[in-house]
Amino acid sequence: MSAATPLLDNTIEADDPGVELSGNINSSNNTSNTRPPVVLTPTNRANQSNNSGLASTQSDAESGIAGIFRQSAHPVALFFLFFFRIAAIGVYIVSGFFTDSYVLFTVIVVVLLAMDFWNCRNVSGRTLVGLRFWNQVDDDGESYWVFESRDPSRPANPIDSKYVHVYPSNNAC
Repeated sequence: MSAATPLLDNTIEADDPGVELSGNINSSNNTSNTRPPVVLTPTNRANQSNNSGLASTQSDAESGIAGIFRQSAHPVALFFLFFFRIAAIGVYIVSGFFTDSYVLFTVIVVVLLAMDFWNCRNVSGRTLVGLRFWNQVDDDGESYWVFESRDPSRPANPIDSKYVHVYPSNNAC
């Protein structure tokens, strides 16, 4: 078989030979749905705006880290939700540049992550989304966990809830 001969020449048959196919895909008189072509040109918005890079709309002003903290009901708790994790990762990455003491920086990273867990459980979880949990022991010596959440009539701030629940790095809360 040569490359010039088609593989499926006249071997595919229609499912129902009695049905006449109609349509105007390749017809030349299809002018009812013609739209002018869209021309995309690259531009630099910062050079075109009068404010030279400043926010021109309310949505632009509320974007970024500053906008997130402005919209949060508890910006300090939201800051510390990420601070201990970022600090632990930063210490882990730059530890090799300062000294060869692996034990010292391992202890620092573990302490930062312990502070993150405490903050996430006791501060951020309660203030940002209204979650509480604790271990309770009965008179019989049985231990069980008690979980509480915010009253549904008082919903959490959507920004706070988003950063505690949605992002995978925050699933420990």
